Amino acid sequence: MSLTVIKYDRGMSRWEPNARGRLEQAALKLYIERGFEQTTVAEIAKLAGLTERTFFRYFADKREVLFWGAGALQELLVSTVADAPDSQAPITAISAAIEAAGALFQERRESALLRQSVIAANTELQERELIKLASLASAMAGALRQRGVREPGASLTAEAGIAVLKIAFERWINGTSQQELPRLIRELFAELKEVTAGR
Repeated sequence: MSLTVIKYDRGMSRWEPNARGRLEQAALKLYIERGFEQTTVAEIAKLAGLTERTFFRYFADKREVLFWGAGALQELLVSTVADAPDSQAPITAISAAIEAAGALFQERRESALLRQSVIAANTELQERELIKLASLASAMAGALRQRGVREPGASLTAEAGIAVLKIAFERWINGTSQQELPRLIRELFAELKEVTAGR
């Protein structure tokens, strides 16, 4: 009995290890070098060593390369709020959720910085980012309502959390603060609590 060895051409392979990551890296590189508008899906796929068909298996369009993680981020925020002890104040639950998000960004600092520079250079992407942040605030407000927090308190607390995230993230990427993002978030929440307490 003979053993047949089948060799696959790299271009014909059906499984590509970390295809999503390769596509994301290629897209960010091209967006930085050439600009978001000037970059095509075909160029992204080619740089990643993949096909356009593979690109569309992971992303609906080239904008989604920048926003595909929003669902997982929302899940993290909502589950952190939902899992907080019943005795915990709403702002403390939101603070823990935002800090967890900050830890996620800290792990991916380089790609977070690149992503933000691409978004900052494009008005359409800035609008999409604002929509994403509004969705995150709405989801966290929903999680607070599930915990029995009434309106408008649930929405106010969730929106305050997103405001802290935006300010902390801005300071973190602009080098205004040399601290790690989770610590910066903690400090800003402490400052927010101090200001609202009237001290």
